[in-house]
Parts: sequence; C-alpha cells; structure tokens
Amino acid sequence: MSEVLKVDPIGGQAVIEGVMMRGKHGVGLALRTPEGGIHIKQEPLVSMRERYPALKLPLLRGVAALVESMSLGMRMLNYSAAIASGEDADKEQGGGWLSLVIGVVILIAVFKFLPAMAFFALKPLIANALVLSAIEGVIRMTLFIAYLVGISFMPEVKRLFQYHGAEHQVINCVESGQELTPDNALRFSPIHARCGTSFLLITLLIQILVFSFLGTQLNIVQRVAAQLALLPFVAGIAFELIRLAGRATTQAKAGIGARIALWVTLPGQWLQRVTTRPASREQIEVAIASLHAAMAIQPLTEPRLAP
Repeated sequence: MSEVLKVDPIGGQAVIEGVMMRGKHGVGLALRTPEGGIHIKQEPLVSMRERYPALKLPLLRGVAALVESMSLGMRMLNYSAAIASGEDADKEQGGGWLSLVIGVVILIAVFKFLPAMAFFALKPLIANALVLSAIEGVIRMTLFIAYLVGISFMPEVKRLFQYHGAEHQVINCVESGQELTPDNALRFSPIHARCGTSFLLITLLIQILVFSFLGTQLNIVQRVAAQLALLPFVAGIAFELIRLAGRATTQAKAGIGARIALWVTLPGQWLQRVTTRPASREQIEVAIASLHAAMAIQPLTEPRLAP
C-alpha cells in the first residue's frame, strides 16, 4: 500500500512552464520542455535562518524569508525562461539584477509616489492622518489589483497562473494527508492560505495602520523614504499572520489565534482567484515532479513520497 506523505510546510512558486517547490532541505524545479518532457533541477538549500539563528525570531524571520524567496525565485524564473527558449540554462544570465533594479524603481514610483501624491493633495481637506493613510492605502491596493487583473488576460500569464494553481493543488493534497497522485491533486482548490499573493495584499493592508503613525508633517520624499524603511517591519507582521493562518488549514485543532489569522487574511485568498487557475493534469504532473525533487533532498529518515 502506498505511504501518504507527511512533511513540514512547503513553499512554492510558479515559473515559466513549471513549478518550483521548496522543502526543508532543498529546492526542486520541474519544467515542461518544448518537447513535452519534464526537466528536473534539484538544489540543496540551507536557509538564512539556519545559518543565522537570530533570524528565527518573530518579525526577523519574515524579512529573511522574503529576501531569500525573492533571490531564489528570480534565479529559478530566469532558469525556466532559458529552458523555455531553448537556451543554455546553466550559462550565466546577464541583466537579471539590472532588470530587478529597474523594476523596483518603477514599483516605488507607481505604488509609493502616486499614492503619496494623493495623500498630500488631500491633506488641506482632511486633517486625520489615519483617514489620509487609508485613502493612500486604498489607492495603492487599487493600483495593485488593477495590475494583476490587467496582466491576467495575457495568454502567457494565464498559463503561469495555472501553474500557480497546480502548485497550490499539490500542496493542498499533501497537507490534507491524502496520497499524492494527479487524480487526487486535481480535486483540490488552487487557493492556499500561505500564498505570496495573500502575503502581498495583507502587507498592503497593514501598511495603512502603520503608515498612519508617520503623521502629516513629513514632505513627500520623507514620507516615501520612511515607508520604505518601515517595509521590513510591515512584511514581518504580514509573514507572521500568513504563517499563523496556514496552521488553521493544516491542523485539525488549530488555536483561536490561527483561526482569527485565517479570517483576517481572507482578502488575500479572495485575490488568489485572480492569480491562480485550476490546473490541467499535465501541469499537476509537473508540480508533483517538482515536489518529489524537493523532498528527495530530505534526510533518509524522513517519510518519502508515495510513488
């Protein structure tokens, strides 16, 4: 009889024509090649939190996880793009960090300066800092959601969102305790409490309250600079909420704190209806292969995947 997989919480990310899964000791990447096969890449991984125990502290662990996920995710995304285009994936890809820097500058301009301009335009009319921060936050969230909805109509992005759904369906299947097979995984929802989409939206919501403490005395450059400085703190809070909400979906007797966190983070799960799509069987097979690759790096004493 096949053994059901029991694992520590798994993280993942959709990439071009594939899925990256991150286990406790390694990363597995599975990609559907242009020829129809599945390309596998495995890497052992020692997280920043294992190398520097201080980063396991609440709030700090969220910042460490975010930095690590962005670095790893960008690298795997570049790798998947090379495979999809038939290039040498092991060759050093130039321009990756330059693209990231340009992207960050654009993000700051659109999601920081534009809402801050509205904040200062309304300041003569509204004296309450919390109300102004709420308006600023709503504008920021509207821009973010409009961006996601806009790109969701692009065929390439639709397919990426299907692989995002495949990642969640496989993780949901595993965390339910059922045997990991394509047929079982296909029955699960593409929505997951620990998703990065939820993390981003919850971060935007928390910013409204935190940024209201900046008051109304700063100029626009000072306000944006202060917001950027506070982002690690805000991200740390969002990480703890998402992490706690995940317990409510994986533990039969989750505490009241986990249930409250799940309720608070529901808007992030609603937004996943934009960033995920139910996957096809072929995409589920890729996500399963990715998880197998990640879990194969586990110590031999750990339970193994069902074949």
